[in-house]
Amino acid sequence: MQDTPFPPDPVHLRARRRSLAAALTLAFTATAANAQEFVVRDIRVEGIQRTEAGTVFSYLPIRVGERFDPEKGVAAIRALFATGLFKDVRLEVDGETLVVIVEERPSIAQVDITGVKEFDKDTIKKSLREVGLGEARVFDRSLLERAEQELKRQYLARGLFSVVVKSTVTPVERNRVNIAIAVDEGDPARIRSIRFTGNQAFSDGTLRDQMELGTPNWFSWYTKRDQYSRQKLAADLESLRSFYLNRGYLDFNIESTQVSISPNKEDIYITINLNEGNRYTVSSVKLAGELLGLEQELSALIDVRPGDVYNAERLNAISKRITDRLSMLGYAFATANPIPEANRDKREVAFTILVDPGRRVYVRRVNITGNTTTRDDIIRREVRQFESAWFDSEKVRLSRDRIDRLGFFEKVDVETPAVPGSLDQVDVNFNVKERPTGSIQAGVGYSSTDRVVLQAAYSQQNVLGSGQSIALEVNTSRANKTLSLTHTDPYVTQDGISRTTEIYERRSNLARLGLGTVDFTQRGGAMRFGVPFTEFDTVYFGLGYEGTDIGLTDFSPPAYLKYVNDFGERTDAAVGTIGWARDSRDNLLVPNRGRYQRAFVEGALPALDLRYYRATYQFQQFIPLTNKLTFASNFELGFGGGYGGKPYPLFKNFYAGGIGSVRGFDGGSLGPRDALGNPTGGTRRLNLSLEALAPLPGADRTLRALAFVDGGQVWSAEQRVRLGELRYSAGFGLAWVSPIGPLKLSYAYPLKKETGDRLQRFQFQIGTGF
Repeated sequence: MQDTPFPPDPVHLRARRRSLAAALTLAFTATAANAQEFVVRDIRVEGIQRTEAGTVFSYLPIRVGERFDPEKGVAAIRALFATGLFKDVRLEVDGETLVVIVEERPSIAQVDITGVKEFDKDTIKKSLREVGLGEARVFDRSLLERAEQELKRQYLARGLFSVVVKSTVTPVERNRVNIAIAVDEGDPARIRSIRFTGNQAFSDGTLRDQMELGTPNWFSWYTKRDQYSRQKLAADLESLRSFYLNRGYLDFNIESTQVSISPNKEDIYITINLNEGNRYTVSSVKLAGELLGLEQELSALIDVRPGDVYNAERLNAISKRITDRLSMLGYAFATANPIPEANRDKREVAFTILVDPGRRVYVRRVNITGNTTTRDDIIRREVRQFESAWFDSEKVRLSRDRIDRLGFFEKVDVETPAVPGSLDQVDVNFNVKERPTGSIQAGVGYSSTDRVVLQAAYSQQNVLGSGQSIALEVNTSRANKTLSLTHTDPYVTQDGISRTTEIYERRSNLARLGLGTVDFTQRGGAMRFGVPFTEFDTVYFGLGYEGTDIGLTDFSPPAYLKYVNDFGERTDAAVGTIGWARDSRDNLLVPNRGRYQRAFVEGALPALDLRYYRATYQFQQFIPLTNKLTFASNFELGFGGGYGGKPYPLFKNFYAGGIGSVRGFDGGSLGPRDALGNPTGGTRRLNLSLEALAPLPGADRTLRALAFVDGGQVWSAEQRVRLGELRYSAGFGLAWVSPIGPLKLSYAYPLKKETGDRLQRFQFQIGTGF
């Protein structure tokens, strides 16, 4: 939303007042020029309603006891008109009394704005108040006329050329007026064509692809890219300039731009006249200036070689790398400006990068603003740039990423302004915008599978701004019944050791999921600790208890019948976990760059009934391809087995299929099956996934469209791992961090499937990350 400013025009107002005062001065002079000069014994004010008499006296250049003459009368009229409070001013003489007769301007009782959709109505009213058109202000019609024109100009800048702005002034009691501003925005003008002249190297279509504006298409109703905007066109012209400069056209220039509108004000035609110039190659790149003895190190940051096609983006990236390196040493205001020297005959350009480190500075204060819920110390413990230390841009960036990874904020911005009056100090200002971190869900549902479902959940990632999280979940579906309570304290100690405590009871009816006639009931609890040993690496370990009850029938899968015959219907296990994670993602909710790795081993200790181990490894990589497009990859490997002469528990099997593994296949349906055709899962699993993600225009940054390719499979202990048995799929979908948890929708088409595979092309899931 763009403010609609209405800046005052004091020159216009002064000119108008001068003309009124001049006219009234002539009238006064004609009637009072021959008046006798006299000593004012009293001053009487008539005609005031809202204005205090003392206000009038304060502006009069005449006082009781002073001698009155025509020149002072003219000065008095001018002074009162200059206040802007009066529509008419007259002076009369009653004996030795000066009578000041005024007619007040009406005041504004109410300002009403209707028909506004493109702008925020409250913002418009605020802008009107700032220029004097607000309630209880003195009404000035010239200001109202100027406000109409300014509002119309703002609409025209957004492509609404048929807008009509009409104001009505209605007198009310006590010398007041109501102002009604009615706006008919009309339909926005649509861009019907964008043409280019002077382009030889690239086609019109290629150039149009670089622009945000465009002609109507099937998605224009959402993107509105076919609606003309002066600001968008200016941005598109810069995009075109960058496009050419990044492809060697050093002399590129936009000669002119023509925007024409049809007589009915519904169609826009844009013509852009270009001068491409010649394409240049780089002849040399060298450093100059104050290099601080780092010439060899800084030269290594130059990746442009003689003979390369000139690319402004690559030159700017070199400059940024140099300034970033210097800012890590405390030179916060370092500059590295590439200065070109073109040889137009040879179509070559040589660059000299002039380096100026400036003064070395240190940080005076670290300030945090915008945190209305999260405590200041919860944010500060993530900051790695300390006060009274040398400024380090890498530590500032790391601090911003760590704050963003908390998941408490919609956005985190950082600024490093210089301290006024100081040449070697800066402040580091973090500004955050809180996001809702808690949710309460309660509902009753019905489905053909689960019948009546009662579900309730409460979760809070940032309890009372303390940074701690708590989650309570209750689910009564026929397939899965859950009761669990989890609490996490990320800073049990000042060194950042975390602790997670969990107690739960889970009941699963696999028959309702199509996985066999088996009932599971698992009860247990666990406590896990995380110990960070670098900025990105954490080691985890924990201990817990889990008891499992298995209910079978005569129609249950043979593997489960054998398991119960060997171990009984109830088993108990003391479960230990150990793992490692490395997280360098820039954001926990919607990462665009960075890497996440996780390796965990879960094992039943030789104290109770079970003896098994279960190991998993996950690798994720996020690479920003453009400002809006992110490439993401995910690799997962899992395997398990028994030890001490005891088999691997069937209820610990890995499953594949569905969101989180191979989309387009039914959840958990891939891999081995029993004699009845029920999926049994396996002891080894491999999942692969590639995604391209882009935020939807104008939406929450966590709402992103995606295209993907998945692959995966599960094998039993008796099977050999054959990569040729992997199943693959491709599709598209949406991902959104909604108030009720991470949400993913996908539509997938299986690229490789076998007879008997269960397909499910449309799928959705709430509560999963990748």
